[in-house]
Amino acid sequence: MANTIAANKAELLAIANAVASEKMIDKAIVVEALEEAIQRAARARYGAENDIRAKLDTQTGDLRLWRVVEVVEEVEDYFKQVDLKQAEKLQKGAAVGDFIVDPLPPVDLGRIDAQSAKQVIFQKVRDAERERQYEEFKERAGEIITGVVKSVEFGHVVVDLGRAEGVIRRDQQIPREVVRNGDRVRALIMKVQRENRGPQILLSRAHPDFMKKLFAQEVPEIYDGVIEIKAAARDPGSRAKIGVISYDSSIDPVGACVGMKGSRVQAVVQEMQGEKIDIIPWSEDTATFIVNALQPATVSRVVIDEEEGRIEVVVPDDQLSLAIGRRGQNVRLASQLTGRGIDIMTEAESSERRQKEFVERSEMFQQELDVDETLAQLLVAEGFSELEEVAYVDPSEIAAIEGFDEDLAAELQSRAQEALERREEANRTERRELGVEDALAELPILTEAMLVVLGKAGIKTLDDLADLATDELIQKAREPRRNERSDRETRRNRTEDKAGILATFGLSEEQGNEIIMAARAHWFEEEDAVAAENSQ
Repeated sequence: MANTIAANKAELLAIANAVASEKMIDKAIVVEALEEAIQRAARARYGAENDIRAKLDTQTGDLRLWRVVEVVEEVEDYFKQVDLKQAEKLQKGAAVGDFIVDPLPPVDLGRIDAQSAKQVIFQKVRDAERERQYEEFKERAGEIITGVVKSVEFGHVVVDLGRAEGVIRRDQQIPREVVRNGDRVRALIMKVQRENRGPQILLSRAHPDFMKKLFAQEVPEIYDGVIEIKAAARDPGSRAKIGVISYDSSIDPVGACVGMKGSRVQAVVQEMQGEKIDIIPWSEDTATFIVNALQPATVSRVVIDEEEGRIEVVVPDDQLSLAIGRRGQNVRLASQLTGRGIDIMTEAESSERRQKEFVERSEMFQQELDVDETLAQLLVAEGFSELEEVAYVDPSEIAAIEGFDEDLAAELQSRAQEALERREEANRTERRELGVEDALAELPILTEAMLVVLGKAGIKTLDDLADLATDELIQKAREPRRNERSDRETRRNRTEDKAGILATFGLSEEQGNEIIMAARAHWFEEEDAVAAENSQ
């Protein structure tokens, strides 16, 4: 029997040493697993109710077994307790309340127990190996790694990375790229997730950062920090744009990225399956960067509307298709590169729209201020577009218009204020006819015109308004640009297209929150009143 035990000990120690070495796992983890397996075998021999501990000498294979028992005056659990008399035999000076050791003879590790021990060891090793893989790769997120294609399952590519496996999901692959088992591939480590079955290493060949890292490998100036890729946008497998800047005035960032006879950029293009890359000088000036980003199209002018968060780019009529690109690709990539929404229009369209706005504003001033066409057109030409601007601007700004004086400015401001009062009264009457409560009119920020819109939308009481979310009140509709698809399915899936009830009034998120919270204030007042009543 002794030989059998020795053989089993030798076998398990050999397994522990081999596994620790092969898997690069701390030997202590393997030994801990082995001790756990021995404890399991001992419980099967002496009773599962016992608190059995095992200690294995990793040098000699000697095994010590014991159970932990509590010293008590009267034994209730014979598996975990001993009386004081019995405790004295095990440990001199034992006192009630002590936990002492009761040595056990070694167990015979039979064939079944040996197999059980191996299973415990391998499970511990797998857990430790997964943890090691996670710790190793989580620090490498954002790096490019090379691996060998192990399999292609349901369109997802499984890549052998050496001591771990990564996955290139279908949406992170370059379209129309064909990979086969055994192919070597380079990919970006996008994310490393800890999961029960092991770390999930997500790879990508379609992410813009993959292209940026490839350039860093091919262009020493980028690696050294002399040149920086400030922005990147990709339509994987088709076309890409990068915005670059040089921190050394003697180095051209575009030329450095292109390389001698295009050698550097071509190396990146080949890795990205022929994807065309536009390399663009980056600029802090938004308008300049947008002009560069829309290359090769020529831009006439850029109009930036900070309030609306919209950028209009005007191009010559013959440049429209080039600026938009095939299926809107050029303007879409330019928009991604700059991080701004871009609307493209021709010179003719821009002129027509400006003329339409000029006529509409002139007619509004004629009617509301009771002035002739020439005077109304002068106001519009000077940049006035709303009655509020005329009513509340500094009078000197109106008087400074050629042909105007202070008396005329004062008269125009008086008429504008009267017109606004007439509008407010008309809106108040309509609001009441719609059945909107006066309590809503007492809320901050809301005007009578806003209350009319709310009434038409069925919002007539404080509770109606309080039930709304801020987005439902103020969110602006996202109008599809001319370069985008306008099919029903695309719009149906785009929840941000739905406008809030007061979207046309240009309220900020802070203002929207203030309105909603003011409408909900009576809820809290009622709750406080009920709480006070219950406490009495």
